[in-house]
Amino acid sequence: MAQWLKYYHMKLCNKLYREICSINNLALAWTKAKKGKTKKKDVIEFKQNLRENLLKLRRELLEQTYNPKLLKTFILRDPKTRKISKSDFKDRVVHHALVRVIEPIFDKTFIYDSCANRKDKGNLFALKRFNEFKRKVTNNLKIEAFCLKADIKHYFQEVDHEILLNIIRRKISDEKIILLIKKILENNVADNPKGRGMPLGNLTSQFFANVYLNELDRFVKHNLKGKYYIRYVDDFVILHYKKEQLKIWKEQIRDFIKKDLKLEIHQDKSRITSLSKGVDFVGFRNFYYHRLLRKRNISNMENKIKVFAQGKISPEKIKEIFQGWSAYAKWGNSYKLRNKIAPEIIRSS
Repeated sequence: MAQWLKYYHMKLCNKLYREICSINNLALAWTKAKKGKTKKKDVIEFKQNLRENLLKLRRELLEQTYNPKLLKTFILRDPKTRKISKSDFKDRVVHHALVRVIEPIFDKTFIYDSCANRKDKGNLFALKRFNEFKRKVTNNLKIEAFCLKADIKHYFQEVDHEILLNIIRRKISDEKIILLIKKILENNVADNPKGRGMPLGNLTSQFFANVYLNELDRFVKHNLKGKYYIRYVDDFVILHYKKEQLKIWKEQIRDFIKKDLKLEIHQDKSRITSLSKGVDFVGFRNFYYHRLLRKRNISNMENKIKVFAQGKISPEKIKEIFQGWSAYAKWGNSYKLRNKIAPEIIRSS
């Protein structure tokens, strides 16, 4: 019986890798990878010989001769300085092909309130959940309650490859898939220590980020019994009516992520505050009765308008940027602010 189960599991794993390499999956991955980028040179070039390129990529994956090209790295100041790494378009097709097949296996193990980079989730979902939890923990805003707001220090640069691969192996034992993931992980920025870090900008990095910190999520929910917990990428909040309980949990979380995940809580950005004083989370400062857009998000929009006034952004582009920003800002108390900024765009264009 045990031997039959082992054989069945091996067949299932081989089926997964064949699915990743299937021409149908690669075609769907190509469609996803090109979304919003159809005018880019590398996308146009790939499309010119689309069938041949997909068949060649399939052959490389099946024969395990596929190797990603070196990343192109650039600095983005928006307004925080970040190092973004861009993969070759062919590699982005592989990323989508891999994630399309293995994400459903892991997603069903994620907690409900892991909000980033998941279908039907996101920052607005996180805001709604925060509001629900705020009302529950304060007995519908009748009593005082507190929030531990924390984030992980240098998260994407510090993810340990060995730990990540061991987590993935719990669900996927096919070494062909593991080898492919290794190749993607090892194609990292040059100044990262060997065996650590994931490049900002890769779809796979976003997915692996959730796989890695799902360990933290499960620790908080199942070990600590933290009922009102939400995570968005490497930012997380826990609400409780006892400040002392949050202090205890903060130390337990700090010890857990240091020992089990080889990460650190960012001490300067991790604190326990009363909900009445407002909590910074997913772009807003959340108070008992209202929600304000963070100053950094306002400054970012104002800087875009200045750049537009200098003629460096087209009227169509600035309107598109403003519409996106305004749609998000509406989730806070920003009516006067939006009406103050909107005329500036109209006059300028």
